[in-house]
Amino acid sequence: MTANPFRDHDHAHCIADALTSAEAYCAAHKLQFTPVRHRVLEILLTKHRAMGAYDILSQLAAEGLGSQPPVVYRALDFLTRHGFVHKIERLNAFIACALPGAAHTPAFMICRACHAVAETPTDRPGVGLGAAAQEAGFEIEETVIEAEGLCPTCRKTAPRTEGPAA
Repeated sequence: MTANPFRDHDHAHCIADALTSAEAYCAAHKLQFTPVRHRVLEILLTKHRAMGAYDILSQLAAEGLGSQPPVVYRALDFLTRHGFVHKIERLNAFIACALPGAAHTPAFMICRACHAVAETPTDRPGVGLGAAAQEAGFEIEETVIEAEGLCPTCRKTAPRTEGPAA
C-alpha cells in the first residue's frame, strides 16, 4: 500500500524511504543526484502536496541553492524523467512519486478545495483507449489520469448537496 496524504501514515519513514530509493537508483544507473536535485525531491516529499516550480524555487533561493528558474526546472526535469516526481497537469504543479522505482501508470485524485493530491496505481490504464489506439496504429507512450473531487477532510466540512429528485 502506498502513502496516501488523505490518510495518516509515518511521514518521516515515507520521506526517508523515497530519498534512499532515489539515491540507490541514481548510484545503480550512474546518475548524478546533485544537492539541488536531492533538495527538490526532499521539499516535495516534506510538503506532501503538489507544488509549483516557483514555490520550490523560492525555498531553494532562501536556502542559497539557486534563485534562477532554470535551477528548479532542470532538477524537476531530471526527477520527472526518472520517475521520482510526477507533473500534475491540472494544477501545473509537481508531486513526489508515491511508488518510486516501480513501473506503474498512476492516477491522481485532486481535492478541488484544498488541492491535496493522492497518487494511486491503476491496474489496467486506458484499456479502452489502448484498444482504440491500437486500431488507429497509434502507440501510447504516456497516460495521465487525473480526477478532481473532495478529499475526506474537505468532504466533512463541505455543505451537503441534494442529489437529483427521484
